[in-house]
Amino acid sequence: MLQSRCLAYCLFLFAFCIPRASGADWLHWRGPEQNGQSKETGLPAEFDPKQKEKGNVAWTQPFGGRSAPLVMDGRLYIIQGTGEGLGEAEQVVCFDEKTGKKLWEYRVSVYHTDIVSSRLGWTTLAADPATGHVYAHTTAGALLCLDKAGKLVWTRQLTEEFGRVTGYGGRIVSPVFDSGLVIVGMVNGSWGDQARGLNRFVAFDAKTGEVAWWATLSPDTLYGTYYSIPVVAVIGGQRLLLTGGADGSVHALKVRTGEVVWSKQLAKGVINGSPVVSGNLVYFTHGEENPEGAPIGRVVCLDASQIDPATKEPKVVWDTFRRKYKANRNRELANRFGLASAALADGLLYVPDDTGELFCFRAKDGEMLWKSRYATEVRGAPLVADGKLYIFDVKGRMLIYKLNGEKAPDPDDTFEYKFPAKDGLPNETNCTPIAVNGRIYFTTRTDLYALADAGAKAGTGKYEPLPEETPFKEGAVAGVRLFPAEVAAKPGEKVTFKAVFFDANGREVKHDAKGEWSLPVPPLPKGATTPPPALQGTLADGVLALAPVPSQQGYVDFQAGNLKARARVRVVPQIPYAQNFDKLPPGAAPGGWVNVAGKYLAKKLDDGSLVLSKANTDARPPLARANGYITSPEATDYTIQADMQGTKVRDRLPDMGLVNCRYTLVLDGKPDPATGKRSLRLTSWDARPRIGHEVPFDWQPGEWYTVKFTVEQTEKSAELKAKVWKRGEAEPAEWTATFSDPSPNRAGAAALYGYVTNVTDAEPGSDIYYDNVTVTPNKAPAKK
Repeated sequence: MLQSRCLAYCLFLFAFCIPRASGADWLHWRGPEQNGQSKETGLPAEFDPKQKEKGNVAWTQPFGGRSAPLVMDGRLYIIQGTGEGLGEAEQVVCFDEKTGKKLWEYRVSVYHTDIVSSRLGWTTLAADPATGHVYAHTTAGALLCLDKAGKLVWTRQLTEEFGRVTGYGGRIVSPVFDSGLVIVGMVNGSWGDQARGLNRFVAFDAKTGEVAWWATLSPDTLYGTYYSIPVVAVIGGQRLLLTGGADGSVHALKVRTGEVVWSKQLAKGVINGSPVVSGNLVYFTHGEENPEGAPIGRVVCLDASQIDPATKEPKVVWDTFRRKYKANRNRELANRFGLASAALADGLLYVPDDTGELFCFRAKDGEMLWKSRYATEVRGAPLVADGKLYIFDVKGRMLIYKLNGEKAPDPDDTFEYKFPAKDGLPNETNCTPIAVNGRIYFTTRTDLYALADAGAKAGTGKYEPLPEETPFKEGAVAGVRLFPAEVAAKPGEKVTFKAVFFDANGREVKHDAKGEWSLPVPPLPKGATTPPPALQGTLADGVLALAPVPSQQGYVDFQAGNLKARARVRVVPQIPYAQNFDKLPPGAAPGGWVNVAGKYLAKKLDDGSLVLSKANTDARPPLARANGYITSPEATDYTIQADMQGTKVRDRLPDMGLVNCRYTLVLDGKPDPATGKRSLRLTSWDARPRIGHEVPFDWQPGEWYTVKFTVEQTEKSAELKAKVWKRGEAEPAEWTATFSDPSPNRAGAAALYGYVTNVTDAEPGSDIYYDNVTVTPNKAPAKK
């Protein structure tokens, strides 16, 4: 299987890239040129949904959303939150573009996130026109590959496999497709060299879902989660992925290898806006504190063809942080350009600030030409098409400006429509509209719209293709990498790696060098006193035969001359599984687990016993509260059990528990205000009480408890059953808590849960100790 995957990977590398989409498709949220401009003509300058076709509304569907639709091969796709109560979920929906008829939907549960339901579906979709596959990054961390019929081709669970973190306000990054790869940015912390939470990119083989490369943007800086969607450009003959980052910098990466070509710090906070590109010039915006100090926010134009050899930074062409208003020479032009992305069209850059003021800059020199107040709160980006600018505010309004070159639009020629409230709630508009095939498509909170001017003759202008890359030359070797770049394997399994030699643009080249393969000793983790062992197994000619060790992790190295490459290998615990931590060195984390390094560590107690302890010295949410994932995301129909104890510090207890199939059993450390007693909770989605079943259980500090959590999968439901009793006592016959979920999570990694709520800057918080962890199947395996 792996050999065939390697062959497939080689084939797509020779394809090198794909051309930009034609006017018939809209595959990137900013359009065929990825800049927010459509070259459609004959588009409506106004509309009225009440008049339907006579009001320039071709069709509507009661499927709302927050992100830009995608159009490919006569079909329109959206991602959205859907349902209520126990049925609340997220889904990808496909429609016939011409008629609006719903063709299919693919529904997924929401879990492992503190994002609220009103902010579901805020990523945009990506697509491969050659295969018709659509790619989605869900709020819960599922990366989906769906075919044209809505069938799942492959999926990866970014949270359970790689420790992806979600953030306030729905900040997760949309995937992009290019050169046979699906590329996703995220903040994550998993194991080994990725134990520390940082901003990283991962690229997957678009056909198989295998990991092609990893890239870490900054080795030491992280300001939070972010949502800048990358664009692909060819600059100086090199195919680049351009993006804002969670480290306050902007970056250019080689699309096919993930190598960072250049970076430049622009902010002391995350950069959310997507860049736009014109030739060699790249435009970035942000709304955070500037490294130079006040004022806040800026717009910057960089020449990415001129890289300083000493700093590895691109040349700054212009920067609003340094530019003055014409009307007030003493005030610098700096605004919070942090939430909505810019659009670039006909030499003009249109940038909304966070308070709803639209700025127009001359792209070549940064001269501010005009500004217009259109809202007080914005998220969606502008669309420029057919001499008009389409833009939403958050509060249910769409405006259509008639553009007037470098002059400010006439307010009397600006159309405005207010979408009525529904269900007693405002009809929010966070979407960025798109224009393709003579129509404008967009979503409100409740509906999907197709606008078309029935009295106009629609047309499509010419979209400029990306510039040519440096011509390919066989044998021009610039580097080597291993494919797959990361593997999740079973104990005793054989895994085959291929050394892929590539040129300066990441294109595969033939190379006869044999090279040397090795299993290196990993570096010493932070807080540990003993380095982890190398992978146990044998390695010859790229074939790794793993020892039958229940769980471990490490690296495969390859070197040919001065060219080096490394792949990551995680040996995933299989069910049944048992771990009592007796053989772990103090300060170490269990091998083969995900999201535990720096968050869970082995500790020797006063009685000499070794247990696993939750880290309790950092109040930042991803460290204070964490799931330590044990098994694969495909695990299902199992029971997880562990002994655990929580201590009282400053009159407070932690929360602790177990995770099974994406449900969490929590021993709540907070007492009920009315009774003063603690409780046991069953949950699935941190931010929403989709499941919020609670029963009294007044567990005590300093007392060991045995906790058992079973999820049984039935035809129509998942049956949740939990027991808690004092360690050493007989297991009770009755379950402490039960719940039946009619919208079941069918699978998910077994995990430990811990949340230390009382950490201060001066003192650590409560301890949580775990011991004797077991994961067992609910049904005995069938005899062979």
